[in-house]
Amino acid sequence: MDMHIAIVLAGALLLLGSSVARAESGKASYYHGVGKSGEMTCAHRSRPFGSMIRVSYRNHSIQCRVNDRGPFVRGRIIDVSITAARALGMMQAGVVAVSIE
Repeated sequence: MDMHIAIVLAGALLLLGSSVARAESGKASYYHGVGKSGEMTCAHRSRPFGSMIRVSYRNHSIQCRVNDRGPFVRGRIIDVSITAARALGMMQAGVVAVSIE
């Protein structure tokens, strides 16, 4: 009986985990981006094109749309457009530690 409950709970956790946004943390940089000027976009290695990602740095948090693949620099998890970098307040630093979801 206890084994059955454990299997059911494990299955429920798998289902819940697949529908919840994946949170990541790591380094972000910015680039000229792809898309319309002034649009907050980003490049991510695996998130679907068109999906929205919340990027947080210090006390700033923005939403940007995935429209490119990258970054291709080891240790970085996301590249944001210049417009998004300005909104995050990361222009001076260039590369910053962020969390995304």
